[in-house]
Parts: sequence; C-alpha cells; structure tokens
Amino acid sequence: MLTIGNFFFRYRNLLFVFLYLALFIPSSEIFREENLGPDYYLYPLILGLSITILGQLIRGVTIALKYIVRGGKNKEVYADDLITEGIFNHCRNPLYVGNILMLVGVGILINSLLFVAVFIPLFLFIYQAIVLAEEQFLRNKFKGQFDAYCSKVSRWWINLNGIGKTISGMDFNGKRWLIKEYNTQTVWATGIVVILLFYYPQLTNYNTDLRDKIFIVSLIVLGIYYFSIRYLKKSGTWKG
Repeated sequence: MLTIGNFFFRYRNLLFVFLYLALFIPSSEIFREENLGPDYYLYPLILGLSITILGQLIRGVTIALKYIVRGGKNKEVYADDLITEGIFNHCRNPLYVGNILMLVGVGILINSLLFVAVFIPLFLFIYQAIVLAEEQFLRNKFKGQFDAYCSKVSRWWINLNGIGKTISGMDFNGKRWLIKEYNTQTVWATGIVVILLFYYPQLTNYNTDLRDKIFIVSLIVLGIYYFSIRYLKKSGTWKG
C-alpha cells in the first residue's frame, strides 16, 4: 500500500483529471424515472448538489482556519510542520474528506451508477494508500508527537464535538480560502454548470437557446472570478 500511495502521490493532480473525464462515460442511472416518476431528476439534483457543496465548504473552512502545507517536495511526501489546529483538531485529513464528498456529490449529480459504484471505490482505495504513505513520513519525522495526535483524532471521521468552539476561537481567513482554492473552485464550478445545463434540460424547460445563453454567461462570470483572484494573488494585493 505504501508503494502504491507514494506512486499516486506523485500523480494525484492527474488523478482528478481522469476522474473528471470518467464522469461523462455513458452509464446506467442511479435514480430512474420508471421507479420514481417524472420528477426523478430532483433526487440526484438535490442530493448531489448538497453533498458536493458540503465537500467544498469543508475544504474552505479548513483552509480558512489553518492552512496545511503538505504538497510534497520533488514529487515526494513532505511536510514542514505537524498541523493539529483548526479542523485538523477534529479530523486528520479534512481536505481529503472534502475532496471525497465533492466527487461523490458530482457522481450522484450526474446520476452515474458507473462512477459511484466503480470509480469512487477506486478513488477511495488510492486515497487510503496516499494517506498511509503520508502517515509513514509524518510518523518517521514527528515520532511520538504524531502517534499522540493519531490516538486522539480520527483519520477520516470529522468529530463535531467542540467544532463550533474551534471555529469561533480562530481567525477565519477568507482571503486565504479564495487564494488557495480559486483554481479548484473554478474547475469544480464549471463542471457543476455543465452537468446542470446539459444533463438537466428540465431546469431550462428544454429551451436550448436559453441553456446556451446561461452557459456562456456562466463561463464569463467564472472567468472573471478566476482572473480576478489570480490577479489579487499574483500582484500581492491579497496574501494567504
């Protein structure tokens, strides 16, 4: 598992490209009209959106409270410090939990049985391997300090006890959230827009002209958002 984890850690960004493309592989539906009636599309729409937005919010709150630099060095697992503050006091991998929820949510939103039943379990296996590789590095570097942390905080489950106190007791750095996440947010939001407009024609009353106009406007808005945050970051106006 450690060998697998170290391998996929190097190429984890490409993993998300692969998973994004896998969303659009033709598949049987999870929710079907013959079972749920003409409003069947509301089930994946509401459930999928709720889960994927929750995932993005978890990532956002985590980053805004205490950012963790564990991006690797020379494509290998690396960390300067052991971060145990903020949401990391309630879960060892809240950013990964957010990623999982975001992907599960879009899989349900696109109503793909193949994605949820095959690609999500594959993704979970790979993530588990990556986390084990990261934990080996952290245990070797921080030794008893990391073991003590693991004994108190779950690897995957977010313990909600005292989370309100944690959030209220720390500075919420919204700028850091946007600076660190604008790239991910733009790609994620673009995917959501594509799914909503092209997989849910009911939302535009099957009006393709209206759909196309909304799509163009959405891309313009997302483009403005992306380049605005990018400028604020690169110019030093906003610092995370």
